[in-house]
Amino acid sequence: MATKKKAAKKAAKKAAKKPAAKKAAKKKAPKKAAKKKSARKPSAAFMRALTPSAALAEVVGSKPIPRTEVVKKMWVYIKANKLQDKTNRRMINADAKLKTVFSGKGQVSMFDMAKHISKHLK
Repeated sequence: MATKKKAAKKAAKKAAKKPAAKKAAKKKAPKKAAKKKSARKPSAAFMRALTPSAALAEVVGSKPIPRTEVVKKMWVYIKANKLQDKTNRRMINADAKLKTVFSGKGQVSMFDMAKHISKHLK
């Protein structure tokens, strides 16, 4: 008999809890109309064409190009020549052309690459 009473109490508790949960679910905030975002425009400083030095021109070309394009072309060169370190992918192993760009260092972090590139752009 004791088990029947416990089962009845549990059923009563569950029944009491369910309606309260449904009432909370009914309250919904009205949906607001989504605002249209304006097209994001790149900063003029990034898009300004810069002339690479002779050392950097061997890798990316001698025409004036924006800083963002220089970094893209550097990555194309690094991937094409498999210069990314095998174990630590953040490190770039410099070949003869890149060694002059990277201030004579044999290995440079990908995060330091932009710092070395900026010295070769005017």
